Amino acid sequence: MATRQIYWNIEGHFLLYLFLLIAVGFFAYGVYRRVKLWQMGQPENRWQNVWQGIQDVLLYGFFHKRIMKEKYPGSMHLFIFWGFVFLAFATAVVAVHTDLGVPIYQGGLYLFVKCTANFFGLLAVCGILMAAWRRYVIRPRRLDNKPEDGITLALIFLILLTGFLLESARIAATADPWADWAFVGKWLSAPLTGLDAAALLTLHRCLWWFHMLLVMSFIAYFPYSKLFHIILAPLNQFFRYRGPVGVPAAIDFEDESLESYGKDELQQFSWKTLFNSDVCLRCGRCQEFCPAFLSGKHLNPKAVIQAIKVHMEEIGRASAQQQTDPSSEAETAAAGSSPVRSLIGEVIPEEDIWACTTCHSCEQQCPVFVEHVGKTIELRRHLVLMESRFPAEAQAAFRNMENNGNPWGICWSTRDQFLKSLGVPTYEENPAADVLYWPGCSGAFDCRNQKVSKAVVHLLQAAGVNFAVLGNEEKCCGDSARRLGNEYLFYSLASENIEAMKRYGVKTIVTQCPHCFNILKNEYPQLGGHFTVFHHTEFLLQLVKSGQLTLQKKSGQSIAYHDSCYLGRYNQIYQPPRELLTAAGLEVREMSHAFEKSFCCGAGGGRMWLEEKEGDRINVMRAQEALATNPDLVGTACPFCLSMLDEAVTTVAGDEKRKTMDIAEILEQHLSQE
Repeated sequence: MATRQIYWNIEGHFLLYLFLLIAVGFFAYGVYRRVKLWQMGQPENRWQNVWQGIQDVLLYGFFHKRIMKEKYPGSMHLFIFWGFVFLAFATAVVAVHTDLGVPIYQGGLYLFVKCTANFFGLLAVCGILMAAWRRYVIRPRRLDNKPEDGITLALIFLILLTGFLLESARIAATADPWADWAFVGKWLSAPLTGLDAAALLTLHRCLWWFHMLLVMSFIAYFPYSKLFHIILAPLNQFFRYRGPVGVPAAIDFEDESLESYGKDELQQFSWKTLFNSDVCLRCGRCQEFCPAFLSGKHLNPKAVIQAIKVHMEEIGRASAQQQTDPSSEAETAAAGSSPVRSLIGEVIPEEDIWACTTCHSCEQQCPVFVEHVGKTIELRRHLVLMESRFPAEAQAAFRNMENNGNPWGICWSTRDQFLKSLGVPTYEENPAADVLYWPGCSGAFDCRNQKVSKAVVHLLQAAGVNFAVLGNEEKCCGDSARRLGNEYLFYSLASENIEAMKRYGVKTIVTQCPHCFNILKNEYPQLGGHFTVFHHTEFLLQLVKSGQLTLQKKSGQSIAYHDSCYLGRYNQIYQPPRELLTAAGLEVREMSHAFEKSFCCGAGGGRMWLEEKEGDRINVMRAQEALATNPDLVGTACPFCLSMLDEAVTTVAGDEKRKTMDIAEILEQHLSQE
């Protein structure tokens, strides 16, 4: 029967267990240290959906769904990962056979283990060499090399190499009849066949002990290095947030026990936030898709997560020192200093907190689901609600929303004037309306976006939809207020809107703004506002497919379509706008950053109302991408994106020949006249 002697040619192999005990001790202590740091955070339940968590571990962990979006690093990591899996499986089989006395390392399983261990071990060697080449020769900007990176690669490579050499020495010394199944070992045994028996035995013993010590070093070093991600990454994939994207935690302003709002200390965040900092591998995918970083801002999402990790360790050391020497904290305080740095300002610069557009590209690209944006919102909340410290431009937007229900500060009583001129009734005038049309502040007040409102109204009327508006009872949806950290203002605006809609019995809402769409659909339910909400591209596509809306298919024009962050990444609406454009006969030309990799226009996260004082203008960078496709039109389905790109396209092109249009405006031009 196919098998082999486990400890062939090895004397004193029982010492293996002593070394293993020592290695496991170091491993356990390392894990304990990290767990203690995570426990500084607040409790948070991430066990809501165990079965979905298991599926995610299989899909994103074992099968590398996100990692494989980039072929070279994805393949590299896949080779190393599956090499680790099959070599760990082989080790487990040997342990069961030897230490538990269950005779399974024989027959078909023996041959399977030998073959797969050799095949996937060879793949792992290739993966390590690819990783070293990429990290130290190609040297992409997003990788910052540290000593532990080289140590980790060298350690894994030596373990794999000595494992193969060990097997080759055994094959050369024993003329193993099953050597063909261990094909890598057999290849490497060819140069050894010329050695005499004593030399082979000595070589085998030396390799065995060296390999064993390397493996024990691997186990001991594991939780102190980036190797820990082998365990942490699947756990983070298991515990990832699965609700609607980017929904901030609600604040109960009626809870008198709350002493502060937002967060300005790391311990105020949940354990999951602290855990995330250890999961981050510094792969840099987040920074390579961050519009703030790419446009030259100081903000770097990878650097923020790593700064939080360092800060967590600082707090842990200070806490440990205080426990061993209680007088040290008093002495430090008396000296007028703090044992740890301030989270806001020192660990994370304030300009970084305000530079984020909340586009969620960083989280969309992260292969291990590290969560970035929620931290930013919580820090902004503290600055706004507790310290009244925020950009001066935000003050004007807050004041305007509070006094007139819109960021421009235009008199609230004129909100319905433009829509009235189009013949649109209010719910008070048409209480039997099937649909509430929500133009939003841009659609009601902004001259450029009023053209979009006109197009949407014309299309709905042409399709025979019975719709109405809230008129002057509609207030700003509160998206910008919430993203800028003014949760109380959001609460006030949203509560008034929900009360008005409930009073009229609103069931279905159609909005032309992805920010309104997202907050009405995904965030108003936190305050009891449960409605069926459609973005106008979704609703218009339904009308086209049902035959209620007929388009004339005119060919000859091309369009570069820009995916809005809040429509695409936040709500996964990518195809409806493209289907509508195709139905109208336009050729859609995709930009280099499209779909889930779309590049933000720069207006999200409330930055529509803030000045862009650092680096390049994000909207100009996006306009350059659009014009690089040489389109006749630039298209979008968001009023913020429309305003930002309209300005930038004119700036980049140097003329007004290329128009930037909303999908609704384009469809209005293609309405059938029948």
